[in-house]
Amino acid sequence: MSRKGSAFAGLSVAIVTPFKDGEIDFDLLKQQIDFQIEAGTNCLVPVGTTGESPTLTHAEHERVISAVIEHNAGRVKVMAGTGSNSTAEAIRLTRWAANAGADASLMVAPYYNKPTQEGLFQHYKAVAEEVDIPICVYNIPGRTARNIEPETMIRLAEISNITMVKEATGSMDQASQILATTDLTVLSGDDSMTLPLLAIGGEGVVSVVGNIVPEDMLAMLAAFDRGDLTVAQKLHHKLFPLCRDLLGMATNPIPIKAAMAELGRDSGELRLPMTPLSESQRESLRETLRTYGLLNVAAID
Repeated sequence: MSRKGSAFAGLSVAIVTPFKDGEIDFDLLKQQIDFQIEAGTNCLVPVGTTGESPTLTHAEHERVISAVIEHNAGRVKVMAGTGSNSTAEAIRLTRWAANAGADASLMVAPYYNKPTQEGLFQHYKAVAEEVDIPICVYNIPGRTARNIEPETMIRLAEISNITMVKEATGSMDQASQILATTDLTVLSGDDSMTLPLLAIGGEGVVSVVGNIVPEDMLAMLAAFDRGDLTVAQKLHHKLFPLCRDLLGMATNPIPIKAAMAELGRDSGELRLPMTPLSESQRESLRETLRTYGLLNVAAID
């Protein structure tokens, strides 16, 4: 089956939003964009969960999207985070991204207000009718308190510019049902679940760990694509402790920003209500980075 969002297959990286003294550090953001492009990352995903979108003002959200698109200058694809718990706000943000030149929208399910399945369908339908860029439905019930059920995904797949799902439910059964009944491209929303999802027909990942090891994520994807499961499994097992710590030690993006700070690639600064790792957690993270061999990686100039 030809899938609608296959143009976004491969490695998408949910990039962090760097801060300096409470303000967005656009110079460092540009360096991080260049780092990803030079590594071979297929798509940049700004202002998602990893980009601390809940703590950005609406104006900052727009500025980050525009800055990433401008500095990227068409070198790779950009899938901008434009979700909201307000349909009107999601429409406004997605229009902004489309007008700024984004290649696609990553749209998290409306959070907190816990809409019905009909409400979820109508939310995405309303946004899709207002823009013409591809939309990736981001299903992460652990954050939103509401799962987008496969039956709703089937309905959404009938909308022409809803082309992808970022699958972060942790359910292989749900992902399998979506793949078996729709032509949506399924991207992993959890780094550690990428290889299992590829095995059932997924086509890539929106990665957090890719902020620091994009080459290894790309190597795993490439090994699977060429049918070298031994290498793909070896890379999966190598990556797993890093995925576990960077996604399980504390709420994302706290650990990934701490790791990037250890590697000289970010200030590590967060905005409340995000708070830094404890010293014991930070030492555990350092040990994981040492074991992986990353602490010898040179910082960005």
